[in-house]
Amino acid sequence: MTDRRIVALAGGVGGAKLADGLARVLGDRLVVVVNTGDDFEHLGLHISPDLDTVMYTLAGIADPERGWGIRDESWTFMEQVSRLGGPDWFRLGDRDIATHAIRTYRLRAGDTLTAVTADLCRSLGISSQLLPMSDQPVRTKVHSGGLTLPFQDYFVRLRCEIPVERLSFDGDAAAHLNPLVEAMRGAETPEAIIICPSNPYLSVDPILSVPAMRGWIKDTGAPVIAVSPIVGGTAIKGPAAKIMQELGVQPSVTSVAAHYRGLIDGLVIDTIDDVHVADIQAMGIATNVTGTVMRSIEDRKTLAQSCLTFLKTLGSGIR
Repeated sequence: MTDRRIVALAGGVGGAKLADGLARVLGDRLVVVVNTGDDFEHLGLHISPDLDTVMYTLAGIADPERGWGIRDESWTFMEQVSRLGGPDWFRLGDRDIATHAIRTYRLRAGDTLTAVTADLCRSLGISSQLLPMSDQPVRTKVHSGGLTLPFQDYFVRLRCEIPVERLSFDGDAAAHLNPLVEAMRGAETPEAIIICPSNPYLSVDPILSVPAMRGWIKDTGAPVIAVSPIVGGTAIKGPAAKIMQELGVQPSVTSVAAHYRGLIDGLVIDTIDDVHVADIQAMGIATNVTGTVMRSIEDRKTLAQSCLTFLKTLGSGIR
C-alpha cells in the first residue's frame, strides 16, 4: 500500500473526463500535467484552453454540452464584441473571462503559469494538482499547403477544415519541463503514469516535445499506460481520426499503440477493438480491454479504476 502520486498527461475533453475520474478516486494523490500548446493571446487575454477544460471539469462546473467553458454561461461580452466589429470567432463566456483576466494580470505581474494555475484550482476547490507542462511558451502550429497556422486558427476559426500536412511546436527547444514535475524523483517518484485519451498529436505530443519530458518518464521507472482516444476506428470527439488519415496513418488502436511504442507498457482499448489485441501485444505492449466511452460521471470513475487495476498487473503497487 502506498500514498505515492499518480501522474496523468491530459488535454482536451476526453483527457479531462478521465482526469476527473482519476481525481474522484485518487484525490490529492493525482497530478495532471496539462498541454499548453493550445495557449494563445486573444483580445489581450492569455487563454489556456486545455488547462481550463481540465480545471473546469475537475471543479464540476464544465459545460456538459459544449465540453468546454462553464455551464449556464452568459455571453454579453461576446455579443458586444461582435456588435463593435471585434474578432468573435473564439467565444469567451462572461464568467470564463474572469479566469483569463486574472491569469493575464498575474502573468504580467511576473507570476508563473504554474503558480497562477495552483491558485485558480485552490479557489475552485480542486484537491488534485494541475500543472502546465512548462512555464515557458510552447505553441502548436499547423502546416497546410504552404500555410503555417496557429493552432486556434486551425481548430476554432477554420473548424479543422484544412488538411494537416505537419505539426510543429514552436518554442519547445527552449522550454523547460515544469519544475514541479522535474522534482518528482527519488522518494517523490510517481507510482505510475497514465496518458489520458487525449489527441496523441495535438494534446500529448506537445507535452512530450518539452525537453526532458520523455527522459523524465523513463527515469521514473514507473509503469506507463495510455488510453486510446480511437474507438472502432474513429475519435469520440475532435479531429484525431481526421488528422491521422491526413498524416497517412490508419485511425486505429494499433496506430495509437505504434505512436506510443517505446514509451508505454500498456494500452487500454475499448471492447469494440478487442480484435486488435494480438497486434498490439506483438509490439511488446500489454492490453486492457474495457469500456472506454465516458458518457457519465460513473463511466469516468469506472474507467479510472480499470486503469489503476491494469497498472497493478504491470508491477505497480497501486492501491
